[in-house]
Amino acid sequence: MAKDRSGNRSGREGGGDLRGRGPNKPAHGKPSYGKPWQKKPGDRPRRPEGAAPSREFTDGDNDKPWEKRGRGAPAGREDRPLHQDRPSFKPDRPHHDRRPSPPPSGQWERREAAFEEHGEVWIWGIHAAAAAINNPKRKISKALVSRNAAHRAGLDPEALPKYAELLDPKEIDQRLAPGAVHQGIAVRCKPLDGLDISDAAMQPEHPLAILDQVTDPQNAGAIFRSAAAFGVGGVVLQTRNAPLLGGALAKAATGAIEKVEEVRVVNLSRAIDALRDAGWKVIGLDGSAEQTIDEAFAGPEPLAIVLGAEGAGIRPGVAKACTGLARIPIGAAMESLNVSNAAAIAFYEAVKARGAAIPPPKPAAIVAASDDSDEDAETGETD
Repeated sequence: MAKDRSGNRSGREGGGDLRGRGPNKPAHGKPSYGKPWQKKPGDRPRRPEGAAPSREFTDGDNDKPWEKRGRGAPAGREDRPLHQDRPSFKPDRPHHDRRPSPPPSGQWERREAAFEEHGEVWIWGIHAAAAAINNPKRKISKALVSRNAAHRAGLDPEALPKYAELLDPKEIDQRLAPGAVHQGIAVRCKPLDGLDISDAAMQPEHPLAILDQVTDPQNAGAIFRSAAAFGVGGVVLQTRNAPLLGGALAKAATGAIEKVEEVRVVNLSRAIDALRDAGWKVIGLDGSAEQTIDEAFAGPEPLAIVLGAEGAGIRPGVAKACTGLARIPIGAAMESLNVSNAAAIAFYEAVKARGAAIPPPKPAAIVAASDDSDEDAETGETD
């Protein structure tokens, strides 16, 4: 009769319970003798390496346990010793112990998405935070400001709003997400309400931008900045697979998220169908398209421009919903453009195609000496 194996049957001396606990296993499941295949006091002798199977080492006729159960031998196991067929021991560990390690120091730099807290988002950077403070639609609950940044943002450090707190740049670092380039100022506020797609369709005088899974906050922020520069009325994003308007995105936009409407939709294809039903021309940018953007943008219809993620481009279902596809003609030296650069070119072409008035030149910037070098050195970047 085959010898009973310890830990495989309950209710016998030397056995274990239904979870495989044996006499040498404590209640928490971790063995006190090390690895389970190592020899233990009172255990049967191990088969020497290379020795033929025998009753002494293999529990009699059960040398290959899968044969007794009527199954074929697993691939690669025909000649392996019996103890190698046992499942490796994996002690129970709390779920949080299996979390991936954080990325190395500096890997979050410039790519940190919006930092949420209590249903609000943090906006940092001189231009982005100052624009949020000056936007009457913003509901700001907290602001962290250094003395030098307060001057640069047009605030009086001696008479700050009630929600603002005067801190050193290093103290602001500890309050924000890793890698946040705050330049000495950050505000926490409620997200803006934005527009519904049906409301956006009722404003045909301004083009729309539609972002198909553009998830990088730097690219999305740069697109908002170009949209504000060229008079785009709104940016359409999905409720999922799109970054929140805060954090690194808001800083890259340098205040543009306060000027360009955010339009959130659940399904981009249905949103495009709604625009087309309202008389809009929806053109997706695709490097393999036959017509160029100047040809595709021509006409009196309201225009919406679809931009896809870098590499993947516009998804097939979204492309199929568009009125047509167009390309930006570029030389053979480069395969494609960065999505934010492509957006700027497309927005300019859209404004030009509709005969919009050319804005006057801006006054020359006056660069004055300031004592804010400590904050720029602290963050390593300026707007």
